[in-house]
Amino acid sequence: MSNLSQLPPDIQEKLSRMQQLQNMLQQLVIQKQRLELELSESDRALKTLEDTPSDAKVYKSAGAVLVEKDKDIVVKELTERKEFLGLRSKVLVKQETNTRERLTKLQENLQKELQKNS
Repeated sequence: MSNLSQLPPDIQEKLSRMQQLQNMLQQLVIQKQRLELELSESDRALKTLEDTPSDAKVYKSAGAVLVEKDKDIVVKELTERKEFLGLRSKVLVKQETNTRERLTKLQENLQKELQKNS
């Protein structure tokens, strides 16, 4: 049974599904890491703005350009973005948990079937 094509079709299909779940899990983990990085950056920016006088000039990045904006507007935008990222993070955590559970069940099922066929 060293060759994949020698395995029964149902086991081949489960192996294929397992690989898809592993890829999906990897993508979810990457998305979650990027999101956590952006959340961290938003937190740092908000903490910096807390220590900034309200009449200080504040600049916001707009692509390759910095644009002067009112501090209160920037704080509001960052806070809203942080809330959105928090919600998105919760969704990703649920998706990751569900995918891990599905993957574990599929792996256990496959192991049982492979042991039967050995």
